[in-house]
Amino acid sequence: MGITTWGSLLSVAFLSHISAGSVPQRNCSDTNVSIKNGSYILSNGLEPGSMLVYNCDEGFYPSPTLSRRCHWSGRWNPPPDKRHPTECKPVTCPDPNVFENGMVHPNALKYYVGNETTYECSDGYKLWGSKTRVCQLNGKWSGSTPICDSGSGHCPDPGIPPGGRRTGHYFGIDDKVTYRCDQGLTLTGSKERVCQESGEWTGAQPACYHTFTYDTPEEVTASFAASLRDSLTGDQNGTQHEKRLRLDQGDNLHIYIALDYSDSVLKNNFDLAKECVQKLIEKISYFEITPKYELLAFATDVKEIVSISNPNYADLDILTELGQFQYDEKGDKSGTNIAGAFKHILERMAFFAANNKNFKDIQHVIIMFTDGNANMGGNADPIIGEIRSLLDIKDTREKFLDIYVFGIGPEVNKEKIDGLVSKKSDENHFFVLKNLEALEETFDKMIEEGDSVGLCGLYRSYSKGTAKDNRQKYPWLAKVQITRPQEEGSNCLGALVSARFVLTAAHCFRFGDKEDLIKVYLDDDSRSVKIKRYRPHPKFNPSAKKDKGINEFYDYDVALVELQEDVTFSIKARPMCIPCTEQANRALHLSDKAKCKDHEDMLLKKEFEPAQFMGTHDLRLKNISLKLGDRRPHCIEDVKKAKDMDKVKDANDVVTINFLCSGGIEGDSTDNVACKGKAASGDSGGAVFIERKRRLFQVGVVSFGVKNLCLGGNHTPDSDRHSRDFHINLFKVLAFLKEYLGDGTQSYTPLRFID
Repeated sequence: MGITTWGSLLSVAFLSHISAGSVPQRNCSDTNVSIKNGSYILSNGLEPGSMLVYNCDEGFYPSPTLSRRCHWSGRWNPPPDKRHPTECKPVTCPDPNVFENGMVHPNALKYYVGNETTYECSDGYKLWGSKTRVCQLNGKWSGSTPICDSGSGHCPDPGIPPGGRRTGHYFGIDDKVTYRCDQGLTLTGSKERVCQESGEWTGAQPACYHTFTYDTPEEVTASFAASLRDSLTGDQNGTQHEKRLRLDQGDNLHIYIALDYSDSVLKNNFDLAKECVQKLIEKISYFEITPKYELLAFATDVKEIVSISNPNYADLDILTELGQFQYDEKGDKSGTNIAGAFKHILERMAFFAANNKNFKDIQHVIIMFTDGNANMGGNADPIIGEIRSLLDIKDTREKFLDIYVFGIGPEVNKEKIDGLVSKKSDENHFFVLKNLEALEETFDKMIEEGDSVGLCGLYRSYSKGTAKDNRQKYPWLAKVQITRPQEEGSNCLGALVSARFVLTAAHCFRFGDKEDLIKVYLDDDSRSVKIKRYRPHPKFNPSAKKDKGINEFYDYDVALVELQEDVTFSIKARPMCIPCTEQANRALHLSDKAKCKDHEDMLLKKEFEPAQFMGTHDLRLKNISLKLGDRRPHCIEDVKKAKDMDKVKDANDVVTINFLCSGGIEGDSTDNVACKGKAASGDSGGAVFIERKRRLFQVGVVSFGVKNLCLGGNHTPDSDRHSRDFHINLFKVLAFLKEYLGDGTQSYTPLRFID
């Protein structure tokens, strides 16, 4: 059941009273608002509109109210009662003694956190569900509802949730059962269920919850993630293990995300909700699908953040658009219009229905964040009915629409929200978590990263910025350490490009380097993996042009380090995308007929192409722009300013066509530069990569540069006007990469290259 915000909830009616200034506003008093054995937080002091939210220790809840609002007259709503002060009471779970055709042990008046119950069926009945249940901190029983079934019905006994009542005891085809909850509890799930010819009950299993009941991140992860995966896969059959995100979903999936930013949601909580949505979108992007997103915020009016029908949709950075949307864009129109949000979604769907002949093949997922306390716009139920009618949602077409709602606020209207969501057998579409941090944790774990660990170019867009966090953020990052008994060793960076190979720079190695003195560190700097051999490019020869006064020549400066065993991919060790492979082709969302030239056109298409590489020190990200096309000659010309290069007449003799060039100052844009160390240390060998489709693609290997601006402890310096760095262009060394990475005759799994 969603998230908790601590909003000042001013209705439009309230605002109309105070806007004209005709009625004097008064602050509320803090008399009698304290809570026994707990504390409270004020959203805006004691001023009108402020919300007071009570907090209790784990295992307790505020009673008789969870929060109060300061009315413009200076009175709290609900008003404090001196005779019955607010206090923290122990959490209890709903009464399990509604259990039929069996016995509950022990039989008690109330069940508190930690209490355990066991269930036993009468003769002739079989127990389904949990035999033992424990009352949990969130006010819910562990496990699943126990049911004693005689097996005599066409459908199995649907059971009775703790704290509930059921009308209907016949389970034949078309027989109905209805549910209600004891006083003080709210029913979620289906109020009515019908026995179908298939032997299954319609709708979702009901539950009865207290106002303080919430879902844990683990529960939501298990329920929402599985349900969403089923929505994103075109196959509703098969085992749960088989239900995985399809790789060819294409434009047949539309996801609508609606954020409530009325005054019931304070700014800091709205911002955190945005971060949660960003993580959700990022998780979905881990898979080779291309859903289209409609992002909107709603208060009194609906505000588009990203529109599916935008003619420039393909050029939009959805996460950037969402990040730039501000809470205060609603102005003073701060009501809650849930019906308006669904109406907007209906209109967008109707637009596509009129303009897309394949509209009925599109799956639609609606995810809303709200407290459910609408104060304008009317009832949303009829609009949801129109959406179902437009999509022809019935029988086998139920899979084409899913409506999820995450409850936001200390006073979530559970009954109202539950009426909005989809009711599908064995699925939950309504969630309320204890707070926004719990929701963030849920979305961190929501889609199993284990399902996608083998996909290339995955990374986390969020990190605390430390070297350890960056190592997990960029799981393809490798460190290559070479020890030499008689001289200084080398420390380079590299990229894991397959389960068996790390790509780095050839100049990191010396003739005669011993494999047993080479260490590669992947997910853990304290633990190295053993290597089998290293393979520099056969054309790499630093002395090739000494006769032309070029003492060090770095053409073909790439090398592959073969590991003794395949790396086990995990969220901490994943491969980088290499262009012109089938893996990269899927990550770029290109067709099976795409060519290598299509990859190059897509990745290196601008004269100033933004790119990045990692710095050795603290693994900091460095931002550069690759100078391509007409900009490249001017960039490589600065190689003549490098040490011992003053006699070079033609820059192309040093910087061949195999290099990419970065650095310098172009207008207001200044690149970071690579750090150079002794004996091929520093940032050498690192991956130069470009982001596309929320994935990273390596286009180069850091090779050499004109100046070392990192002296004096500055490890992320800006370039000066003539400082340049040169990187081997992977598109120019594909034959070498394909020879080893694509060699299917070896014991390792090869990458599949395209022409």
